[in-house]
Amino acid sequence: MVRKETFCENCRKVVSYTEKHKFLSADLKGEIYNYNGKIGICEECNKEVYVHEINDFNLEQLYKEFRKQNDIISLEKIREIPEKYKIGKRPLSILLGWGEQTFSRYYDGDMPTKQYSEILKKIYDEPEFFLSILENNRDRLKSQSTYEKSKHAVQMLLGVSNSSENTKIDIVANYIISKCEDITPLALQKLLYYVQGFYYAFVNQFIFTENCEAWVHGPVYRDIYFKYREYRFEVINTSKVIEEFNLTVSEKAIIDSVIKHLSCYSGKVLEAFTHAETPWLATRGELPASSSTDRIIEKKLIADYFMDVKEKNNMLNPSDIGVYSRRMFEQIFM
Repeated sequence: MVRKETFCENCRKVVSYTEKHKFLSADLKGEIYNYNGKIGICEECNKEVYVHEINDFNLEQLYKEFRKQNDIISLEKIREIPEKYKIGKRPLSILLGWGEQTFSRYYDGDMPTKQYSEILKKIYDEPEFFLSILENNRDRLKSQSTYEKSKHAVQMLLGVSNSSENTKIDIVANYIISKCEDITPLALQKLLYYVQGFYYAFVNQFIFTENCEAWVHGPVYRDIYFKYREYRFEVINTSKVIEEFNLTVSEKAIIDSVIKHLSCYSGKVLEAFTHAETPWLATRGELPASSSTDRIIEKKLIADYFMDVKEKNNMLNPSDIGVYSRRMFEQIFM
């Protein structure tokens, strides 16, 4: 275990310290805010010591409380906006008519004004609002490709929320949710990925056209992510599922087998499976484990991998998917 050390003013030397949680108060912009913070305690003299990392943590907690009490958009939502709309921080600032570095400063933790916070909250909550800004201010952007990439992302979001006719991936997702009593968004993403892969292995074509991306927690279908992101780590509410599946016999057979043999594992276990598989590994390449990316996992990688899985495990029909799931679990966790 790595020892935590810092300089103790009382002992006049570098000492080991212990972190303790403490309810703290601080002044920010003329108001007192209470928040759950931390302090460092010298293990030799038992007095409080200064620790840079703890100070940063406490500032972060203080700012979170300030945002909460003053109805300022959260830092997490600010950081999700560029990813959601596929636009860089500087182009977004320019699009909004702000200084080039304004949004970047907010992204890095600076506190937005109440006026700018309201704009960012509306952008985060309403794709239609962002689309109107994008269309009205497109001439401010330096490249047409920036505009087109962002517009495509917004249209995909609006298509998910406004389309009266579900796409195949929506139908498959609804079917999986209806069959699983307690499925989280993380587990749903992984089951969709396995349906796509094993369907190709047995039928020699993909069941849906959407691409998945190699996110930190495994393969992710972007539209499905935004459709169910409100649940975060909670179970998806099955009462909102439209039970009009329109699936063929072969589609159901493969989906049912994936559900039977893979939904028995948690989303985190399925994440670990995908982290050990070639498509995700090859797509992320040299990226650090915690780095976000929108790299697409090429369909050929998925096709080749699952065809190889089928051959190596002598799979004759969809019920044999259980052989692979058990082997993966044993390799990773036993």
